[in-house]
This record gives sequence, C-alpha cells and structure tokens, in this order.
Amino acid sequence: MTERELWERYQRYLSVVPSLGFSLDVSRMGFAADFLERMRPRLEEAFSQMEALEKGAIANPDENRRVGHYWLRAPELAPEPALSKDVTDTVAAVHAFARDVHDGKLKPQKAQRFTHLLLVGIGGSALGPQLVADALTSRDDKLRVSFFDNTDPDGMDRVLGQLGAQLAETLTVVISKSGGTKETRNGMLEAERAYVEQGLTFSKHAVAVTGAGSELDVHAQKQGWLRTFPMWDWVGGRTSVMSAVGLLPARLQGLDIDAMLAGAREMDVATRQRDAVKNPAALLALMWFHAGDGKGLKDMVILPYKDRLLLMSRYLQQLVMESLGKEKDLDGKVVNQGIAVYGNKGSTDQHAYVQQLREGVPNFFATFIEVLKDRDGESMEVERGITSGDYLLGFMLGTRRALFEKGRESITLTVPDVSARTVGALTALYERAVGLYASLVHINAYHQPGVEAGKKAATSVLELQKKLTARLLDARASARSAEQLANDIGQPDEVETVFKVLEHLAANPGRGVQRSGGASPSEARFQVK
Repeated sequence: MTERELWERYQRYLSVVPSLGFSLDVSRMGFAADFLERMRPRLEEAFSQMEALEKGAIANPDENRRVGHYWLRAPELAPEPALSKDVTDTVAAVHAFARDVHDGKLKPQKAQRFTHLLLVGIGGSALGPQLVADALTSRDDKLRVSFFDNTDPDGMDRVLGQLGAQLAETLTVVISKSGGTKETRNGMLEAERAYVEQGLTFSKHAVAVTGAGSELDVHAQKQGWLRTFPMWDWVGGRTSVMSAVGLLPARLQGLDIDAMLAGAREMDVATRQRDAVKNPAALLALMWFHAGDGKGLKDMVILPYKDRLLLMSRYLQQLVMESLGKEKDLDGKVVNQGIAVYGNKGSTDQHAYVQQLREGVPNFFATFIEVLKDRDGESMEVERGITSGDYLLGFMLGTRRALFEKGRESITLTVPDVSARTVGALTALYERAVGLYASLVHINAYHQPGVEAGKKAATSVLELQKKLTARLLDARASARSAEQLANDIGQPDEVETVFKVLEHLAANPGRGVQRSGGASPSEARFQVK
C-alpha cells in the first residue's frame, strides 16, 4: 500500500467524536474492503442486544442480572425511577461527603483534617480507581491516595511505611460488593491493626462502599464507621469506575467527577450510533474480531504514549480478559474465547519489546494511544525547533510505521489531553466495545465463573492448611515429610500442595513450623516446636 493509498484509507475509515476531540484510526488494520459490509448483520444484532441491555433486559443470564453501568452517567435512562434516584442520590452524597472532608467538618480522631486516602480493594474495586488517581493526580490534590490492592503483607507494609505517622490523617475506604472478598477483608484487618498500633480507632477513619446487607455493610454499621456508600448488583466490578467505587475516591482526591461522568455520557451517545464508522466502539469491536478471526487469535498490545496513562493496559487487562475470556458461549458450546492484553508506555516500549513486535512472532495487534497536549504551558526546546513532546510523537509515529512495514497491524486512538472528561470517555469507549464484541462472538461478557473457581480452589488450600497445622500440633515431637503428613490428613494425592504450604509456614516467623532434613522436597521434614 502506498502512502497515498494509506492516506485515503485513513480518511475513509477515521471515526471521530468532535465534541470530545477524539478520533479512532483503523487504516493500518488489514481488513478487506467488504469486511464491514459482511459483518453488518452480526453488528446489527449486537446493537439490538446493547439497546435491550440499556433498557433493562437481563444481559447476564447465568446470574439472572441486568447490566446497568451505562445508567451511572445517564440515570434518566434507567428502566425504573427508583434506580435513577439511587444513582443521582449517590453522586450527590459523594459530593457532600467529600466537601465535608475537604472543609474539615469531618475530622480524623486525633488530627485537624484528613490529608491522605487509603483505598482497600482488589480487581475492579481497585484498578479503575488506580487508573483515575494516577492519570489525574496533580499538586492540587486534596488527599494523597494509596492502595491496598492485594493480600501481600509486604506490599501493605510498604504502604503503611510510607504513610508513617500520617496514618492519623488518613481516611480509609474499603470497597467490596459482597463484603466476602478475602483479599479485601485481609487488607481491612491489616489497616485496622495499623490504626490501633498508633492508638487510633479504625471506625473513626473508615468508610465502606458495598452492597446493602453485605458482610461488610453489616460490619461497618455495627462498628459505627463514618459512612457507607452503595454498590448495586447491576454494576460489575470491572465496570464500576463511574459508581461510588471510582467516584468517591476520585472526589476525595479532589478530581472533577462531574467531568468524568460527562465525558462518559458523551462517548455513550457517540457509541449508540448504528453506523460502524461513526461509532468508535463498534469499529474497535470489529477490528478485534478481524485481528483474531473472531477467536481471539491475536493479543491486544496497549501502547499509551503518555506517562499518565501507564495503568491503562492494566485496567484494560481486567476489563477485556475477564469479560471476554470464556470457555462456553451463550448456547453452552465450548469456544474458549478471549483476547490477551498487555502493554507498556511509549516510548519506553521502544526500549522494551518493540524489537519482538516488529521482527518476532506476529501474534498481536497494537493500539497506540496518542495524547495531543504535551503539558500545561509551553515546552522548552531540547534542540532547535524540537521539544521533548515532539520526540514522543516522533517515536510513536516511527514505531507505528516500523510495525506497518513488517505487516503488523495497529489501531491509533487520539485524544486531546488527559483530563477527567477524557478519562471518562476512554473508559466508556472500552466498556461499550467489550459489550459489542461479546455479542459478535456470542458470549456472556458480564459473569466470571473462572474467578469464582479460583476462589474456591484457594479456599480448599486454606482448609488443607488448617488440617496440617492441627496434625503437626498432635505430632509435636515428630519431624515428618510432606508425604507422611498428606497421608496423615487423608489427602495422599495433595502431596505437592502440602509441601508448598509447609514450606511457606516454615519460611515465616511466628508460625511455629520448622523445616529440617535435605534441600529436596522428599528429604524435607517439618515439625512444630
């Protein structure tokens, strides 16, 4: 394809949302001239399913749930007035609560005002807020934000070490829809202990975002936490950033959540159009289908050329992979769908893995995210007539060309800046693209049975650990092998799991388990002393 042909293709297929200063360029995707026309019947069905979803139809048949994250930025579209009121009231409550915190009307136990925010959550309860916090942070932040987003003790110690005595000025927001998510429960308990060790009462610094009547809701009410905010069963974790899950920490940080909601709402309007080229979410979904032949045969590489969007790839990993990674389709047929997502930031990617992207296995398509605005104010010249931002654009265009020369496909998404409005629009774009693609390949994008299976498996390991520690206490004087202990507790087929649990216990002080014998698993002996 000549440069002139590429330019003409660029103009023909460019999808633009003028009100957002947004454009989507798919000219470097190698779809055939008749591809969009061939896909029209499938896309029309996807549009109809999306329209029904937004009107309140059951869109998650496995859990018999509606899917309403689009109502979060357009509550007037919710199918019942009560839902509209819930959304509107929650946004107003978020504003009011944050205002009381910022004005010092709501104070910590032993300090004049809150200056820090600790968010405790995992998965969708953390990734969306993390993306927003990192993308929009500034020196004007009202509260500085930290996260417990894992059940890693050392990770939590690092965060607490950074907070130090400022924990006394820290508001903690615990986010869990069910209240039963163990990673979040663990983070809550670790945070509570840290407050107690500083002579503070956790409830005077704690806020919950959770489902009504959940374990967390009951606990927060019983302990007298400062406030609870709702999570609804019609909002999935990975699409919850426009609910209190994302809006509360963002507003506490001092960000413009009204602009986030407005950007998402504008993108929703644009992505309801039934003309594929005028609908960037539909065009994205079609390109994903083209790239992977509707079977996810190629990975999605996200390359944001802006430091503030570094976490975009992590956010999209969950949104795309948890939504689309499904064993069965809606008819129960095994299809093993999904699209793997990874990414870095430009031009760091140039020095990380572009070498393989250009010359290695062609098992991907790239998405370049271009941000037109370099910084607030003017930039210095690093050489005559050239700024650092000019170099960033040069590396992006150069990398894109280098990939195209080798037949590697790419999409380019252009936004004017990294603002609350733009971040809202980007999240809405990908939420809609995921929903439309799921319809194209006939899967349920709104459940996550694999996640639940992993949680059940983890629970079984912890039950095994309880049996092991009980057995070790019974045989206190006897050093026994993993195989002997597996037999002792009646689980001879779980020798490897038994060994890994014992190895972990022995490596950590205070657990009471000692390891002796040789270095190999079969030679190792364990006992309690």
